[in-house]
Amino acid sequence: WQCLGCCFEIERARASGDPAAYMCRLPVHQDGSCNGLQHYAALGRDEAGGEQVNLMPRDRPGDVYTGIANVLKRIVAEDAKNPEDPETQALAIALAPHVDRKLVKQTVMTSVYGVTHIGARQQIQNRLKERGAVEDENLRYKMANYAARRTLDALANLFVNARDVMAWLAECARVVCSQGRAVEWTTPLGLPVVQPYRAKSRKMIRTLVQSFVLQFDNDENSVAKAKQRSAFPPNFIHSIDSAHMMKTALACHEAGLTFAGVHDSFWTHAGDVPEMSRHIREKFIELHSEPLLEMLYEELKEKYPEVAHEIPPPPPMGNMDIKQVKDSVYFFS
Repeated sequence: WQCLGCCFEIERARASGDPAAYMCRLPVHQDGSCNGLQHYAALGRDEAGGEQVNLMPRDRPGDVYTGIANVLKRIVAEDAKNPEDPETQALAIALAPHVDRKLVKQTVMTSVYGVTHIGARQQIQNRLKERGAVEDENLRYKMANYAARRTLDALANLFVNARDVMAWLAECARVVCSQGRAVEWTTPLGLPVVQPYRAKSRKMIRTLVQSFVLQFDNDENSVAKAKQRSAFPPNFIHSIDSAHMMKTALACHEAGLTFAGVHDSFWTHAGDVPEMSRHIREKFIELHSEPLLEMLYEELKEKYPEVAHEIPPPPPMGNMDIKQVKDSVYFFS
């Protein structure tokens, strides 16, 4: 549809009689490179991970999915040469021909949203099934189980500081939930957030024909601890990326630019793309120049004084210079 819209716009410009003077109304979008991982890498000042998601200047765009696939290939090749674990060796040999960008893409994308080993296994199992790579369902399951574990290992190897940030956020949520409290925090723009996850209420309905159970939400129920813990890292990242979008939108509005956006896709008119790109980078640097993890740490200790001594301090940061984002052509492109 975007291609068709572009074709219509070109035809209107041609039909205007003066294409060079035609006022184009077609929105041009700039997308982040796996934006959730961009924010994780920025929070942890993860140099190696930041390079993969284009936070640092590069001659060619980094592709995190290919990067993870290449790390996975090395891990699988090592396992295939290890005779000490015959079962793992056999699975590595069977998986090796099928490791590519497409196999790991969905798992890498959803890692930002807290994908579990079970979820990653199902994703990879679906990819293997789609390509008809393994007919035996039992073998396909075992290969997917092995591939999921090793893909998550590859992510941890490539995004060391970013994974530390994710683990720290989950641990903070665990400590808070241990007291039966929901996780709350304030976004960089001052918006208070409360995670709504609580146990479901259940009510049995009996009729002359059948009986069934209704589940419904109730704010007075106990918190769903597992959900509170697993949801906090991605929800916190969403609160950071939404702050980045709002800051960019306000900067564009003040500059007189037309702006629209969905998550990590920012749109403006073709003639204004260079200026919008500058605002995107400046606001990202401005946002991550604040000590966001330290601010969250202090806020959680203040909100939950009964467990303040159990909340761990933020993990050590890497050596990435966040200001390099300004010169990264492929950061949003």
